[in-house]
Amino acid sequence: MTYPIRVRACALILRDDSVLLVEFTDANGVHYNLPAGGVEAGESIIEAVIREAREEAAADVEVGPLAFVYEYAPHQSDHVYGATHSVHLIFDCKLKEGAVPAMPANPDPNQTGVRWIPLSELHRIVLYPNLRKQIADYAARRTGTPVFFEEHQLDKYPLPSS
Repeated sequence: MTYPIRVRACALILRDDSVLLVEFTDANGVHYNLPAGGVEAGESIIEAVIREAREEAAADVEVGPLAFVYEYAPHQSDHVYGATHSVHLIFDCKLKEGAVPAMPANPDPNQTGVRWIPLSELHRIVLYPNLRKQIADYAARRTGTPVFFEEHQLDKYPLPSS
């Protein structure tokens, strides 16, 4: 069965005023993502968060509350990330005792690192989707009702020059 909206499970791992991000280098340069990916058939969203944190950052996590929700609707965002409509459920996660994030044994293509980025430095990196402000705001409050964001409401990056 095909679904019109892809569900993505994301781990927001905050520690010591930093956020754990997966680093990629490709034709667009260096950019970062939260450990995240699509929920697979027969898998719960929480199971997907745990699997994705392990697959992308070699990190064993405990999944906490939903931090916020992000929607990418291609028709509202000039198809900036392609044609697949997606909803990202971003959970506040904690590393399990003894867990040390690292490059996984089988990294994604173009993955070049797993990095702790200080929240005070988020404005200096490229993060896809551009949830830098939302992550910093969440880290400051860490309580309350989850917030819903749509791609077309986020700040835009300048287009790369040819």
